[in-house]
This record gives sequence, C-alpha cells and structure tokens, in this order.
Amino acid sequence: MGMREREREEEEGDEEAEIDRLPVDVLAQVFVMIPSFADLARASGVCRRWKRAVKRSLGRRERLSFAGLKMDDDSTVRVVRAAYALRELDISRSRWGCHVTDEGLYRISLAKCTGKLTSISLWGMTGVTDQGVVQLITRANALEHLNIGGTFITDESLYAIANSCPNLKTIVLWSCRHVTQSGLLYLVNRCRNLKSINIWGTRVPLDCFVNLLTINPGLQIK
Repeated sequence: MGMREREREEEEGDEEAEIDRLPVDVLAQVFVMIPSFADLARASGVCRRWKRAVKRSLGRRERLSFAGLKMDDDSTVRVVRAAYALRELDISRSRWGCHVTDEGLYRISLAKCTGKLTSISLWGMTGVTDQGVVQLITRANALEHLNIGGTFITDESLYAIANSCPNLKTIVLWSCRHVTQSGLLYLVNRCRNLKSINIWGTRVPLDCFVNLLTINPGLQIK
C-alpha cells in the first residue's frame, strides 16, 4: 500500500470518528432538515445511534410526506405517532401506493399531533371510506388545508369536515363523484373562512356553483 493511500484511509477514519462524536441531538437536528422520508429510512439503517437520532428528529418535524413510498397502516401510524410537532401530513397514494385503510386513519386520529395538524392530504386514497375520514377529521380541529381528491367519500365526510374544521381555508374534492350539492352547500355555509374549493370532476349541477358563490362571494371555485 502506498503512502498516499494510507494517508487517505487515515483521513477517512478521522472523519468517521468526528461523526461518531456528534451528540445525538445534533444528528437529530440535521435529520430534521432532510425532506425525503426515504432518505431518513436509509439513515436509520446506518447504525443504532443514527436510528435514535432519526427517531428523535421525527418528534421535531412539522412536515411529513409518504409520497413515493409503499406504506401500510402499521408503518404509517408508527411514524406519525413519533412526530409530536407535526403540522402537515401527506399520505397521498403514489405510484407504488400508500395502502392505508380506515383502521389506519382511526389509529392516526389518536396520535398526539392530530389536533395540531393544519394540512392533510389523502389524495387518491381509494381504499378509505367515510368511516376512516370522519374518524380522522373529527379530531383534526385545527385543519386549514385538506386534499381528499380522488377518493370515494360522500356527503357524510363533508358534514364531518364542516362541523369539525371551522378554520378550513382550502379543500380539494377533485373527482369525488359521490358528493352532492347538499354536502357542498352545507360545507361552504359552515366553513366561513373557506377561500378555495376544487370540485373538478364532481357530478354537481351547474347551478350549484351559483349557490356556493351566493353563500361565499369571495370563494374561488376550481
């Protein structure tokens, strides 16, 4: 082995030693800045210290997205329960599919962060029904932004949203073909802070748009 190669290995060994001496709290703060949950999962597998740091970082995260990951009820609930400071949660169905069921939404609703969530996306979650959505929404009283487009919810979910989320500002109901004019009118009438609603692809009559604007003239209808 040449002198340069030996020096290079020694330098690399010194770098690793420096990383090992970092406190877990410092590592956790670094991991908080990593936006990709996939990267966090890989970091968690490096060693036990990194695994502890990743877990601790979850408690400090305000945003969490499972987009692009293949998650189920158990894995999703386990992470959300550890994220005490969470404000924005995205468990949209992606290319590989986030297979969360009504049972998963119920268990997420019991997490400590649920009452503090201001944004939730369940876009494309065709496996959930009104039962799971209602369970989650009734405990997410601070919600301001909600995306449940591409699901098969009915007016039952809209009634729960209207009664539980007085601060709601935006909602996406893209292609929610089972919601009706009655549910939309009830929602807009109750959520007076609503600024934007996306009802593209729904089956409501055209005069529904006029009725919604009559209730809230400043509402942006997409």
